[in-house]
This record gives sequence, C-alpha cells and structure tokens, in this order.
Amino acid sequence: MADILVIRLSAIGDVAMTVPVIYSAAKANPEDSFTVLTQAFLVPVFMNRPGNVNVIGINTKTTEKNLAGLLRFTSALVKYDFDLVLDLHDVLRTMIIRTFFRLNGKRVFVVDKARKDRARLTDAEHKQFKQLRPVIECYADVFRNAGLNYMETFTSLFESSAPDLSALEPLAGMKTGKWIGIAPFAKHRGKIYPVDEMEQVVAKLSEREDLTIFLFGGRGYEEAVLEQWAFEHPRVKSVAGKYALDHELALISRLDLLLCMDSANMHFASLVGTRVLSIWGATHPYAGFYGYHQDPKDCIQQLDLPCRPCSVFGQKPCYRGDWACMSEITPEQIVEKIELSL
Repeated sequence: MADILVIRLSAIGDVAMTVPVIYSAAKANPEDSFTVLTQAFLVPVFMNRPGNVNVIGINTKTTEKNLAGLLRFTSALVKYDFDLVLDLHDVLRTMIIRTFFRLNGKRVFVVDKARKDRARLTDAEHKQFKQLRPVIECYADVFRNAGLNYMETFTSLFESSAPDLSALEPLAGMKTGKWIGIAPFAKHRGKIYPVDEMEQVVAKLSEREDLTIFLFGGRGYEEAVLEQWAFEHPRVKSVAGKYALDHELALISRLDLLLCMDSANMHFASLVGTRVLSIWGATHPYAGFYGYHQDPKDCIQQLDLPCRPCSVFGQKPCYRGDWACMSEITPEQIVEKIELSL
C-alpha cells in the first residue's frame, strides 16, 4: 500500500482534466491512497470521489502566494510522508514542492508538457501542424511511469451518485423541452467569440419555444452582460454568480447540449457526460486540451486560416490584428450547428 501525492494547482480547466485520470487510477489501485493538492477553491471539483482519494487545498493568491508562505506550506506537507509524488503541473511552485520530497528520499514523477511540440504547433513561420498527445493521456503517463495500474474507467462525476437538483428548481424550474447551456466567455481574448455575435446566437435560439437557454459565466462584467441578455430574450436564464460549483455541475449534467469556448466549462461538461459544441479561435484542439470523450466533430472552428493556432492558451495578440479565427465564424453557422445537434 502506497500513499501518493498528486499535484495540479491550476488552471481551472487543467485541474478538471485531472479528475478522470485520478479517479480511474484510484479505482485501479484500491489498496493505495491518493491525495490531490490543488487550489482551495477547486476542491469542490473533486466531488463523489473514490474512497481512497483525498484533497488538500492551497491558496497561492493569499497565504501561499510568496516564497515564504509556500515554504511553510511545503514543510508541513512533507511531514505527511508520502511514498510517491506525481507532479501533473511542472511549474516553479510544484518544482519547489517536489524538490522537498526528493531531498527526503521520495520518488517523484513529472508530466511531460511537450513544450517544444506546442511551440512548433503555434509558430508563426515554421508551424508543424499535427495532433499532439492529449493532455489527459500525458497525465495518465505519469501514473503509468510510477508503476501504478491504470485503466480508463471514468464516465461521470454523477456515475454513482445522482445530482441533487433541489437547489436548481427556483431558477431552472421543471425541465420541459430541451435545455441548452451557453458559456460565452473564457480567460483570454483569443478564446472568446465576439460578444455581440454571440448575443445574436442567443436571440435566434430564444425564438424556439421548445428550448430553455441557461447562460453561464463569472461575476462582474460577465454577469452583467448575461443578465441583460436574459432580460431581453424569452426563455433565457442567467445562472452567472447564482450557484456554487457543485450545483452548477448538477445543472450542466441536465443540459442536452452546452455551447462554450475552449474554456473550463467545456471540461466541466465533460466531467458530467454532457455533449459540448465548442468554439475555437486562436487555440486548437491539436494542442491536446479537447474535452474528455467529446466528439471532435463538435468543434466549431475556421479550418482555412494558416495562422491557426497562434497560441496554446489564447493569451497572445492576433498576428493579423483582426481576430479572423473568431470573427469569420458567423452566428448563423453556430445556430445551424446547434439545431442539427438537437
């Protein structure tokens, strides 16, 4: 029996992508104990977990933001005396943490992030356009390299425990017809479909009396935009800022379809077995971040732009200056794709 520490601190979507791998590994190694170290606010993602999976939260925005805080945290963590350390992140913070364990004689295994391959995929002049190994498979490789049994068995966070829908009823009501989710935002500009055009998508879909549309987003600006859409269009409801993550996941599990960007919502939907139509601009599924068990045919993207992808994460400025990768996708194309998918 081994005690295993699994580290993935951020980002939200990347942490979500570890869930199928960790849960599958835990089921394949029932005698071993797995402890996941992640951001404290992401602990709820690991819901309905196997009995041999625990989760520890770290706060890299507050108490563990600076080096002194991180060292204090790591000094305490080392006392847990884990047998193996699996680093699924490989950034400076996790390098510091795993070094402490190495100095204490523990075996450490680190994910291969294929940084050179990603750089070639997004290179402006000498692009090597090919499918890279999916990130989820890269995570699974770490478990295999550590000598652990691994068989992909994960299907849904609600596989063994049905979602609690009681908290959803005041806003969502009883389900009639089809429920469509739309999550129009992402962290970086290169992954966001133009807001005005997305409202056209919402407006067109709202004309159908058999559809109820739920809008997902963060607080502040996103919440204000989505509330305005919900006010102006029938059968449209904004859930931005209204639910905790577990309730939001429960709602997503009830959707017939989710339209979103290359964002965390794509991965949340994948964790609960909901079909996703995802819009891709500066980024590309070839970088390995496509949703778990999602159909590649459900990806909406411009295929004839040689500059794509220009970024792995969507944070780089547009080479052309016009964001054609997003602006050349019409609202009519998106609506047609949705209607053909229902």
